[in-house]
Amino acid sequence: MDAVTPWYVPVARSVPALALALTVTFSADHSTTFGYVTFGIFAVITGAILTAAGLRAGARGIDRTLTLAQGLVTVAAGIVALAVPGGGLPFFVFVVTTFAAITGFIELYLGLRGRRRLRGAGDRVFIGALTAVLAVVVLLVPPDFVQRFTGPDDVERALTASIIIVGVLGAYWAIIGVYFVIAGLSLKWAPALPAVAMPERAVPEKATEET
Repeated sequence: MDAVTPWYVPVARSVPALALALTVTFSADHSTTFGYVTFGIFAVITGAILTAAGLRAGARGIDRTLTLAQGLVTVAAGIVALAVPGGGLPFFVFVVTTFAAITGFIELYLGLRGRRRLRGAGDRVFIGALTAVLAVVVLLVPPDFVQRFTGPDDVERALTASIIIVGVLGAYWAIIGVYFVIAGLSLKWAPALPAVAMPERAVPEKATEET
């Protein structure tokens, strides 16, 4: 990747995250099917942004290759989620945790690898670590979890595993969405990198004149 990540890349990544965080927050439907659809939309859009960023990178190397891999894995996870919205909770957990584990590791590795030479590397470390935590949290939710309770309106309700997982996804999208906006604007308003001074070549001394 380039030494300076374009500011609009994290801003673009924030759009689907914030939109879907709001969707989850104001939706009464936290079913597994709803989770498949919202996650699929997020993954396809985010993966397309990452893939485009990797293709437009000027420098070739492991950073570009891993960014492309991250984008393609994300798109693939989104397509799978959208293709089987009725796949059930266990498969949904598998898709989300696989996506989060792979892409979280890639983002974390790229951030740690470039923290001394790339602007925005610290942002990648944070997002990578948070995505890896998402994989662990989703995996730890018991798929058969059901807790019944009575609301303040005296109506009996139930807290299920799908409600928890979709809620965790919504919280994850809200956090990374806000963080990406801040990261993108920080890159946009950051001072320009100083030019690297090239060392001057030593001028060879004149040969001693023969006597």
